[in-house]
Amino acid sequence: IWEASVYMFREDEAEIHGRFAALLAEAFPDAPIEREELPDIDWIAKSLEGLKPVRAARFVVHGSHDRGKVRAGEIAIEIDAGQAFGTGHHGTTAGCLEVISDVMRTRKVKRVLDLGTGSGVLAIAARKLAPVTVLATDIDPIATRVARENVRLNGIASGVALETAPGFHSTAFGRHGPFDLIIANILARPLMRMAPQLAAQLAPQGDVILSGILASQRWKVLAAYNGAGLRHVRTIWREGWVTIHLDNRR
Repeated sequence: IWEASVYMFREDEAEIHGRFAALLAEAFPDAPIEREELPDIDWIAKSLEGLKPVRAARFVVHGSHDRGKVRAGEIAIEIDAGQAFGTGHHGTTAGCLEVISDVMRTRKVKRVLDLGTGSGVLAIAARKLAPVTVLATDIDPIATRVARENVRLNGIASGVALETAPGFHSTAFGRHGPFDLIIANILARPLMRMAPQLAAQLAPQGDVILSGILASQRWKVLAAYNGAGLRHVRTIWREGWVTIHLDNRR
């Protein structure tokens, strides 16, 4: 049994339908043809309806359609689903938000690096918590553009610098570092590969938040960063992913 579907957005749809039916009848005289007119739906808006606000620590990450759901005392971060990772719905993002809140409540943080910023959600979180300076970088220029738009949308453009840079290959790190807090929510392999470079960017008494790591990869990542001179503080487990907090206080 075969089924074929054709979607048309043309004014001469009726004519094309007739020609298609005639051709089909020659080869498959018993095949039924059904015609259905689809409603005009804003599918982007429709998809956003399914993204509920995400709450982690003091933060609530929400789309523009949920501005009215922010509660008193919450730190609102507005991020609509788009071309860059990070709407808050993934366990790695939520885990990072929780650790960011803890670190910035208990440590003295002035300079923050968000490595692999994606949508910019973590950079925005840090800047909204305190008047810190943030460098947010990403290898993908589309992500950098999206993050810049989100930073402006959230009203903190003056405190966040954005750069398109692969790894640590940018003069921006020298201009803005060393960093009291480094956040990197990417993937385990690049995190392990960059461990020595990342540790070198950390200021004395600094903290590191790593995520994008499967639970099964946790020990390998910890080994790489212990080898780079960092100490494990704690791990948060969410939905099969881990967020690791380290520091260089020994």
